[in-house]
Amino acid sequence: EARGEGRRGMQAVLNVIGNRVTHPGWWGRDIAGVCQAHAQFSCWDTKDLNRIKLLTVTDADTQFREALDLASCLLNSCLSDLTGGADHYYDWRGQRPYWAQGRFYKCTIGHHAFYRVGLRGDGM
Repeated sequence: EARGEGRRGMQAVLNVIGNRVTHPGWWGRDIAGVCQAHAQFSCWDTKDLNRIKLLTVTDADTQFREALDLASCLLNSCLSDLTGGADHYYDWRGQRPYWAQGRFYKCTIGHHAFYRVGLRGDGM
């Protein structure tokens, strides 16, 4: 999902996953549910061209090992939140999503802009 974003970028995406798990709702109630929720994380989309990377990655891949280390921190509740509680993000080089309103903006890390939109779109 953020393999080209470096360690901080990968951590920030994991922060979004963790923040969604902390506030369960339409986007899932646990890590698997959040990650695999419809149209939320492109790496899980079976039609995404990058999906093959997810299915063929090995321990020889440095970014994969780094992602595993970060995921372990998320699972063990020792991953600091770089995003200020963000529950959404998008690549700012693409089209801005409807939910990306200034009042919900938290930070930018690499090519991703992070937002706290909330379950009802009210930032809570």
